[in-house]
Amino acid sequence: MNDIQAFLAVAKEKSFTRAAARLRVSPSALSHTLRNLEARLGVRLLTRTTRNVSPTEAGERLMQSVGPLFEQINAEIDKIGELRDKPAGTIRITCSDDAAEQLLRPALPAFFKAYPDINVEIAIDYGFTNIVEQRFDAGIRLGESISQDMIAVRLGPDWRLSV
Repeated sequence: MNDIQAFLAVAKEKSFTRAAARLRVSPSALSHTLRNLEARLGVRLLTRTTRNVSPTEAGERLMQSVGPLFEQINAEIDKIGELRDKPAGTIRITCSDDAAEQLLRPALPAFFKAYPDINVEIAIDYGFTNIVEQRFDAGIRLGESISQDMIAVRLGPDWRLSV
């Protein structure tokens, strides 16, 4: 995949020097990468002279077939990167109804104000739910009843039960 991206950069820039600068590698390393790619494919992708670089017919074909796919992948990766700056999506939490009422409900208004693009899904459950298998982001349980491989964080003070 990296070799194909290197080829696409050289073919687009029509220059090893400019493509190498864009990819932050040396021109000689880029040339070596493309020679190896051409050897693996068994076809020449670029016509090189001392002054010019242009794609061959096979290179043009590769550019037209996979170039848009790489552009789409890069666009989607950029979109995902936006989540780093502005959290969005759904948080799934499993807990008992007591935990939902005492711990979550009071915190939700401030949370929604701070993060308007996040939805919170609360599943009331008294059993031991495998949060990874069930695709939950977190689980809240009373006491210390958790699997050993889980990470526990105290959310509130000890509760005292009375009848």
